[in-house]
Amino acid sequence: MTSVVILDYGSGNLRSAERAVARTGVDVTVTDDLDAAAAADGLVVPGVGAYAACMAGIEKLGAGPVIAERVAAGRPVLGICVGMQILFETGVEHGVETRGLGLLPGAVTKLTASRIPHMGWNTVTAPGESTLLSGLEPETRFYFVHSYAASDLAALEAAGAKVTTAAHDLPFAAVVEHGALSAAQFHPEKSADAGYALLRNWVSALDE
Repeated sequence: MTSVVILDYGSGNLRSAERAVARTGVDVTVTDDLDAAAAADGLVVPGVGAYAACMAGIEKLGAGPVIAERVAAGRPVLGICVGMQILFETGVEHGVETRGLGLLPGAVTKLTASRIPHMGWNTVTAPGESTLLSGLEPETRFYFVHSYAASDLAALEAAGAKVTTAAHDLPFAAVVEHGALSAAQFHPEKSADAGYALLRNWVSALDE
């Protein structure tokens, strides 16, 4: 059976993520065991709260090299919410810049919007070649809860990433797909059937 590890580094909506991924029919383990994280067919990096706190958890566990080595070897990783954000080079919160994992180019910064946080259901605009959003209708809605995002879309596209955008006054990266690395700013585990479809698409690609 296809195996997926949800990385427990002290941050994230772990049990909701576990239930959502298990619904796709794979064997799911929530663990801080880095050997298990390295060996699984797919690795999910969740995250909620502050960027700096999530990075501190990753560094304390020593998980950064495992995540990077998986991506370099073409072995799938999925980042969710702040678990997506820490994949970028830096995060800036309250004027403090924190170094991220550097697997995606650019910085995560505060949304430029009249209402923050961006919370609730929103549509996304996906490129036609998106794997994660394959089969989903254009007006499909996903559930967002965040005040920060990656908004340097040009840097991502220049790096060859497939970028799905959402807009909260201004556009930002809602989904990024770059080789073995996938990431979603919204919460698939809170996005009902749309979130299940995205996770199912990701899981289906693990066997390819």
